[in-house]
Amino acid sequence: MSAPGRLYGVGLGPGDPELVTVKAARLIGAADVVAYHQGPRRRSHARRIAEPYLPEGVVEELLEYPVTTGGTDHPGGYAGAMAEFYERCATRLAAHLAAGRDVVVLAEGDPLLYGSYMYLHDRLGERFRAEVVPGVPAFAASTAALARPLARQSDVLTVLQGTLPRAELARRLADTDAAVIMKLGRTFPAVRAALAEAGRLDDAWYVERASLPDQRWLPVAEVDPAGVPYFALVVVPGDSHTGRRRYDDPDVAPEPDVAAAQLAVVGLGPGPEQWLTPEAAQVLAEVDHVVGYAPYVDRVPQRAGLHRHASGNTVELDRARLALELARRGERVAVVSGGDAGVFGMASAVFEAAQDPGYAGVDIRVVPGVSAVQAVAARAGAPIGADFAVLSLSDRLKPWPVIERRLHAIAAADLVLAVYNPRSRTRTTQVAELQRILLSHKRSDTPVVVGRDVGRAAESLTVTTLAELDPATIDMRCLLIVGASGTRTTVTGRVWTPRYVPAEPVPGVPAAPESAAPVRS
Repeated sequence: MSAPGRLYGVGLGPGDPELVTVKAARLIGAADVVAYHQGPRRRSHARRIAEPYLPEGVVEELLEYPVTTGGTDHPGGYAGAMAEFYERCATRLAAHLAAGRDVVVLAEGDPLLYGSYMYLHDRLGERFRAEVVPGVPAFAASTAALARPLARQSDVLTVLQGTLPRAELARRLADTDAAVIMKLGRTFPAVRAALAEAGRLDDAWYVERASLPDQRWLPVAEVDPAGVPYFALVVVPGDSHTGRRRYDDPDVAPEPDVAAAQLAVVGLGPGPEQWLTPEAAQVLAEVDHVVGYAPYVDRVPQRAGLHRHASGNTVELDRARLALELARRGERVAVVSGGDAGVFGMASAVFEAAQDPGYAGVDIRVVPGVSAVQAVAARAGAPIGADFAVLSLSDRLKPWPVIERRLHAIAAADLVLAVYNPRSRTRTTQVAELQRILLSHKRSDTPVVVGRDVGRAAESLTVTTLAELDPATIDMRCLLIVGASGTRTTVTGRVWTPRYVPAEPVPGVPAAPESAAPVRS
């Protein structure tokens, strides 16, 4: 029995047969079987590129897509139709490989960059020896046609699909230095709108059929959307070429304008757009810069003229200083926080950074938002209807013994307790410690509300008791509300705390009268 054949995924480059690599040409010329994809009623571009290298008598396997951009009556929709298609293709090629024939799968551009070969590799790569031969990507040919550098030095290059939603595309364009947008055709009007919203339209170039005799290029703003083919892309050169300002670079930042120094710290709410206040939306619509933790910056819609400054989760003071510096120079700036910016948010960090005398002239305005504790409480019923305390269980900014003392004090005062930041990947024991401490003061059947991702698609709300709370189920996406002695759970599972509080028999002693114990109402 002959040894199995070898599978090759061979990149052919952007279209010019002279851009096929020497290795790709050699493998095609030695192949037993050459396979290539083709759209319905279309000629395969991959085969056209490879034609000068095809050996006489080679077996050709045409893999014709069942659907491209049109509809399908397949019960699994487009995804189901394509998955079934790739299974059939893999079966056909596997028969050749099992018979000892080497199979070359032709791929336009690079086989593993938005190419069809990768789906065959997924299905065959573990069963047969497989090798991938890289090819010149279309965007490399496009920048060569333009003779414009795409990215220099520290520029970040982002490759995007034109099929992304317009708002998402605009956000990503605003967040990068250089960009390539592939898969145009019918998506071009939305791509152009996204470029305008991101303030990148004047920098953007359209390239069509790069490396082919009929290639052409022109500014995106001058392109007729009606004539854009699928084999076209947009190139947005990096900041080093276009001269866009880096506002966090003091060497190129504008001079200070102290009279106009204003900074807004904006609470975005817990997530849903409808929980963003009209005041916050108005401020965000008027500023030129948004500064914040990346997931919060991502929630601000991109528009023309808006500059985004996203960073990680543990650099609050650095963010605050950047925002203050921008404001000091006369820029209109908003620092964003999830929930309410004043509740474990960026407002305190901004005021801390503003202690620097250099920022004394910056007017700081805090724009309130719906806090996470409000959102969870509203979903649960009215658990914070009476006196309550709010505490972060994170010991990143305060030592754990301080948290322990405060937990004892809150429990001794018989307050409802809302807990932020209960558990992270590195803090795995503190919810259990909280449970232990509170059980030394509170009844075991004290109601506990666990809100996870409240206001988002994965939202869940669980009502349990202090004794039955499972610390292993809690993570950073949760907010806990632990009831007081008077907190009640209704027969339908809603949680509420009466506004009245019975007199304590001994001041400072948490023992509550039996009538104030948790009851179902």
